[in-house]
Amino acid sequence: MRVFLVAGEPSGDALGAALMAGLRSLCPEVSFAGVGGPLMQAQGLESLFPMTELSVMGLAEVLPRYPALRRRLSQVRRAVLAQDPDLLITIDSPEFNLRLARAVKARSAIRVVHYVAPSVWAWRPQRAARLRGSVDQVLALLPFEPPLIEAAGVACDFVGHPAVSAPQASVAQAAAFRLAQGLGDAPILLLLPGSRRAEVSRLMPVFGAALSRIRTERPDIRAVLPAAPSVAGLVTALSANWPVTPLILDPREMTPPAFVAQKRAAFQAADLALAASGSVSLELAAAQVPMVIAYDMHWLSRVILKRLLRIDTVTLVNLVAESRTVPEFLGHACKPAPIAEAVLDLFDNSNAQQAALALCMARLGQGDEAQGLRAARAVLAGLEPKSG
Repeated sequence: MRVFLVAGEPSGDALGAALMAGLRSLCPEVSFAGVGGPLMQAQGLESLFPMTELSVMGLAEVLPRYPALRRRLSQVRRAVLAQDPDLLITIDSPEFNLRLARAVKARSAIRVVHYVAPSVWAWRPQRAARLRGSVDQVLALLPFEPPLIEAAGVACDFVGHPAVSAPQASVAQAAAFRLAQGLGDAPILLLLPGSRRAEVSRLMPVFGAALSRIRTERPDIRAVLPAAPSVAGLVTALSANWPVTPLILDPREMTPPAFVAQKRAAFQAADLALAASGSVSLELAAAQVPMVIAYDMHWLSRVILKRLLRIDTVTLVNLVAESRTVPEFLGHACKPAPIAEAVLDLFDNSNAQQAALALCMARLGQGDEAQGLRAARAVLAGLEPKSG
């Protein structure tokens, strides 16, 4: 079986790698092609071009890159049609991947699976109907998504979320991390400003100022910042003049497995986190780390999304647990003073959020079969033999 996969973000790379491993365990003769990052490449994918060329988010951020993205879209479409795989699996990055799916379906009968349901529950619900005719099957990460997609006439399977099956560091590993980094028994605040250059550039000054205010009230606190590989240099540069120096876990200074181990240990050792909005909230929930969420974007993207959003919270923990225990500071509200106040309050009042984190993980499939294997089973169950 030949599978063509396309991922455009680090989170998609992780999903793709787990799916590839699951497919290989169930179908050893499978072969892979497409676009992916280091994790998918480690599973045997030779990427057509660097995945980072597709990592862009927000209307204002997409516009300057639009000509380059169109060229890459044409290149990937030609590659898919030339290889005529049994499956095209597009992973998240809907602005690119759903265009690719439509272009491929217009010229072939290749079966298309889209991994990660478009967030029609949050904005632009009409996107569900637009899947029909270009996507044969959707793999959903959230339990409330399949009915919304199936109502539009597209098959959809809930396959669990990768956060619930990701390995967690042990208490001993967390203690070793504290010892090795000279953190002692100090309270640890994780700082997670994202993996895209634009969001990191906007959030780092806010996080730095908030950390300074927090340190005034809690002088014993230590900040730990696991930098995403794509923005490690930028994170280091932007934190250089902070009044409080964070401990940066720099992936450029260690092997990928060592960095992953350090990040997991930091999550296990942490008391609280200040994080960008996104799937990282579920990683924190899996490690049972209470959090405050903050996010800002280009003013034009902010205006457009404010008019389109259909929900009162964007944090996945809040949505899955059907609670509002994770504080959010979005857009104009993304300011150091209220963020710092929320972090300080969470130090003393985290019980309600801890309960929501546990409920969220249970609803996402914690304790079930590994998410990558579940996704692989769903893909194979939906695959029909090609005629001829």
